Amino acid sequence: MQKPVSYSRRLRTRDAASYCGSTKSTFEKLRLVGDGPTYAKIGRVVVYDVDDLDAWLDGKKYRSTSEYSSSL
Repeated sequence: MQKPVSYSRRLRTRDAASYCGSTKSTFEKLRLVGDGPTYAKIGRVVVYDVDDLDAWLDGKKYRSTSEYSSSL
């Protein structure tokens, strides 16, 4: 018996931003400066893998505001 194929879910910019609690505009700016999550382009369409979004969010966790400012 074959295992079912597992597909990773991919989201367009607006949906990816919403998933992360942000806006499409912010994600476009983050993509421009290279500070956002990894993405793929399929023609003119930008898509984000949900696993990459989760990993990016995990890298944005802080315990205090001083920790955040020292990482800038």
